[in-house]
Amino acid sequence: MNRLTKQIVLVLSILVMAYVAAGFVLQRSSEDKTYRSLTVYSEVLEHVQKDYVEDPDMHSVTVGALHGLLDSLDPNSSYLSPLEYKDYLDKTHRKVEANAGLAISKRNGYVIIISVLSDSPGQKAGLHAGDYLESIAGFTTSQMSIGQAQVLLTGLPGSSVKLSVIRRTRVEPEEVEVVLAKPIEAKIIEDRLEGDIAYLRMTQLDAGAVGRLKDRLAELNSKNVSKLILDVRDCAVGFPEDGVAAAQLFLQAGNIASLKGQTVAAQTFSADPAKVVWKQPIVLIVSSGTAGAAEVLAGALGDDHRGETVGDRTFGSASTQKVIQLDDGSALILTVADYYTPSGKSIPTDGVVPTVPATSEDLATLNDQQQITAPPPGQAASPDDPLVKKAITILQGGTVNKKAA
Repeated sequence: MNRLTKQIVLVLSILVMAYVAAGFVLQRSSEDKTYRSLTVYSEVLEHVQKDYVEDPDMHSVTVGALHGLLDSLDPNSSYLSPLEYKDYLDKTHRKVEANAGLAISKRNGYVIIISVLSDSPGQKAGLHAGDYLESIAGFTTSQMSIGQAQVLLTGLPGSSVKLSVIRRTRVEPEEVEVVLAKPIEAKIIEDRLEGDIAYLRMTQLDAGAVGRLKDRLAELNSKNVSKLILDVRDCAVGFPEDGVAAAQLFLQAGNIASLKGQTVAAQTFSADPAKVVWKQPIVLIVSSGTAGAAEVLAGALGDDHRGETVGDRTFGSASTQKVIQLDDGSALILTVADYYTPSGKSIPTDGVVPTVPATSEDLATLNDQQQITAPPPGQAASPDDPLVKKAITILQGGTVNKKAA
């Protein structure tokens, strides 16, 4: 495409956008901000075409603008070019045989690890919650959707994926190679603490894990156990609806969560007395790596005063996405609804704030124990874990320091 043709296309694009903008003004004058945004976009596009140091590739400029537009909405919304969408469909329709065992999202424009599953390839490669993935398989994650990143982290057993990792303690990226393996069933870690207090740690809360939790709670009812600490720190695997199912194991009354969006019919998820398994006292331990299903559970237990929640504000990721194919073969992955706690707080926006926040001293102690916010994957909590100590104190009827970090 020569320069004259590009200019003609540019002028026509501006005219079309101006026409659309005029429609907004005439028909929906209250949406003045939309009109102003469109005119600013047209002005920027014109300056890029006329004043940039060299003749720009307008196709690349447009694709980059669309990536940035969707990235600015939330971590789970993204734009896929026709080629990206075709590759995404090809790979997502294949049966997933092996993966890296990572729960991921996006923060600050790049993919971040929320949690690492026990005995997973990610754990064996030395990856940790909070690590940023600057690139996956040689592709930068700055304009990569979560779906694309997940596809790149799956493949055949024994195949490897090269990552460029930025850690909390290092400025320079570190090259890491992960050898993919078949997923293994996550175990519930169980321990017996002081007196009649049981400790369960969940590293994921998908449908299968909720079923195993139900069975384990039934077993505890038959033993000399009357209090429970449920640790869901760095538990980021599981859909929000799995969190609703988990909350129903504990709540006899009240609302668990609600789902709201512009084009999605509002839903409210309620407790069901027939599904309750554990009626005894409970304390839930959460962290900044608690996400998705575990956040729904935390919001329900805390807001309905079923039990105290102890720890850090959760990650904030309980939402629903829709894939929308466009006429040119590209696609949008768009968040269409968010989950809300019973008190009306948006989980993706606010996370879930624990009823007993961790103090700066608690976090410093965890850091000294090289736990950061949670025990290493696959391990029970240390007897010196300050958040477990708080949970024990609460269950024994004592008071704890509720001053946040």
